[in-house]
Amino acid sequence: MVDGGLWQVSWKHVVIAFPGILLCVTITVLFSRKLNLVAVGEETALSLGVDVEKLKKYLFVLVCLLTAFAVSFTGPIGFIGLIIPHIMRIFVGNDNTVLMPASFFGGAIFLVWMDVAARMLIAPAELPVGILTSLFGAPFFIYLWHKNKGRVLG
Repeated sequence: MVDGGLWQVSWKHVVIAFPGILLCVTITVLFSRKLNLVAVGEETALSLGVDVEKLKKYLFVLVCLLTAFAVSFTGPIGFIGLIIPHIMRIFVGNDNTVLMPASFFGGAIFLVWMDVAARMLIAPAELPVGILTSLFGAPFFIYLWHKNKGRVLG
């Protein structure tokens, strides 16, 4: 069942995964203001009372849990979690209080459209959705690499 596609996922799987995903997303969004401070600089965040190392540990655990919940029923579907935040940053800016929810919803919308395309392109067969997301993701990262040569992405 973990093959990088959505064709075997049912509403039963959504009901199982949704509470964990919702909890992790909610907690992650609650950390968004602290992430804004860390984005300015770790020393600045420390001086403003953010325990940066503890924040990193909490977020690492939350991201691992989110990934586990998301991948447990679908398998890996590449590039969505990598390209969508960069694209959403163009539309909503760098404020994590807006960027994080926009990325969550943008990623969901992107995945739905990729799944629809995967089901229609070679119907009645179905193309794995990960192939389509890779067709968008790889060129997007090549574009970012050329655009930001010599600078750190992030």
